[in-house]
Amino acid sequence: MRKKKWLNTSLAVITAVSLLLAGCSSNNNDGGSKTNTNANDSTDGNAVDNTDPVTFSYFGFGTNIDVMASETTIGKILQEQTGVDWKMEYVVGDPSTKAGVMIAGGEYPDVISPVGELSKLLNAGAYIPLNDLIEKHGPNIKRVYGEYMDKITHEDGNIYILPFTANVGGYLNDPDAGSNIWIQRRVLKEFGYPEVKTLDQYFDLIVKYQEKYPSVDGKETVGFVTFAGEQGQFYTITNAPMHLAGYPNDGNVLVDMETHEAKLYMATEHEKRWLKKLNEMNAKGLVDPETFTANGDQFKAKLTSGRVLGFVGYIWQMADAMNNLKTAGNDDLRYVSLPIVFDESITDAYMDPPSFVNNRGLGISVSAKDPVRIIKYWDNLLKEENQRLVQWGEEGVTYSVNEEGRFIMSAEQLANRNDNEFKRKYGWAYFDYEWPRYGDNSVYEDGNAHLPARQPEVANVNYTDGDRELLNAYGIETFSGFFAQPVERPWYPAWSIEKEQGSPEQIFNQKAGDLQQKFYPKLVFATEAQFESVWNDYLAEFGKLDAAGFEKFMTDKVKARIAGVW
Repeated sequence: MRKKKWLNTSLAVITAVSLLLAGCSSNNNDGGSKTNTNANDSTDGNAVDNTDPVTFSYFGFGTNIDVMASETTIGKILQEQTGVDWKMEYVVGDPSTKAGVMIAGGEYPDVISPVGELSKLLNAGAYIPLNDLIEKHGPNIKRVYGEYMDKITHEDGNIYILPFTANVGGYLNDPDAGSNIWIQRRVLKEFGYPEVKTLDQYFDLIVKYQEKYPSVDGKETVGFVTFAGEQGQFYTITNAPMHLAGYPNDGNVLVDMETHEAKLYMATEHEKRWLKKLNEMNAKGLVDPETFTANGDQFKAKLTSGRVLGFVGYIWQMADAMNNLKTAGNDDLRYVSLPIVFDESITDAYMDPPSFVNNRGLGISVSAKDPVRIIKYWDNLLKEENQRLVQWGEEGVTYSVNEEGRFIMSAEQLANRNDNEFKRKYGWAYFDYEWPRYGDNSVYEDGNAHLPARQPEVANVNYTDGDRELLNAYGIETFSGFFAQPVERPWYPAWSIEKEQGSPEQIFNQKAGDLQQKFYPKLVFATEAQFESVWNDYLAEFGKLDAAGFEKFMTDKVKARIAGVW
């Protein structure tokens, strides 16, 4: 029998605290033997730290452009505080292949943000335990992560990564939270800003608009596209049935609010209904023929062209395109996400409830030259003034404080916050997420929002005349006003439940995902007469997988989280 991945709440807390207080790890490779034992080893948190210049290596399995941290404004300020610089590199090509190369070579960057490769790197012994380091050198780490210790402690009693979602000081919803189903604003404007709630209503509008305007300004309109052609982003189209059925992003399962049973929506009527609708729209010529082949750049280029009437995708996947459209200045060609569901009786659940994701974070590798110096850098980063720096920047430069003590941004400052080139140069593109940090919904001690986007005063400045026209038409103040308020789910998000590499659950996920990628294009592009036959072929192939075993695994994990076992 496989051992449990996470300790139960009481045992985890006791183990973590006892380890921290004892100042020792259950693993001899605690980083202490690799560090200098001079002033850098002080434990009182107040001694003058060593600020001699040093450069560490950072590797992220997300997408970004390589940089020296000191070449950015934020990185330079942090270097002046600590003496530490970072050579920051990011994955190119297949992340799994890169992780395998690292493991095979046995040499790692000093710190690694593994994204989806965490379990593989953990099983390979790529990370050192952080317990002892946190106790000796991490007062701010303990302040930020203290209530989450049970959720980040591994089965062996060690902490290996610091996640990115530790909520501090309260919980603020995003005033502009949205869904993953979008429509071009000119479509809504053309028909007098109607209420659009169901999938049928959504596509009916797009059909009517395209029939009326098959081309605009000499450009042929494109009815509907998806982000399914980009490597690793197929979940964009497969997640839709979950949302349409009235569930939040729990991955590939729907969790019943009363029984807490986790059921797959793969190969169910929910998935069939979604794909059948796309098939019908394809028969009408609405679905882009490249919807399963266009890469991310091509997809975003389509959006930026203004030709697309509707699409499915998450905001973080196409923020560049959205910003480019806003900069172009024609609000009618921009998009708005809507609370689309299957039926009027369904309450949407697009807005995220309070959550904690424990399988995305930053860890120190066994190859790290000086773990103490690194952990002190992280602890310094978690001071509230530095959390303000990595989100808001410098007072008087990138934001201001009004007479009421509220953080505000001018239109020009906000434009910089949204400009990719400025974000890279200033450092927001590198420091505002994949580091130990406050969670997005956090609130500072003075009541200001941790994220500028959560600050109502900033959201208001960000609105154009077209934004206000649309909001006024629907009688709401912010775009989150379209959506139902989130309902608390103690397990959320279920997608963060770890499936160990090579486990039955991980193998099921891989095989089921492969089937979806094989059959989705066939189902969408089949003739209407062929659809049922192709669907039955899909069900037959899916039936060979152990769906019941996966559902039991997820149900057990969800119920364990509710009981406090992470």
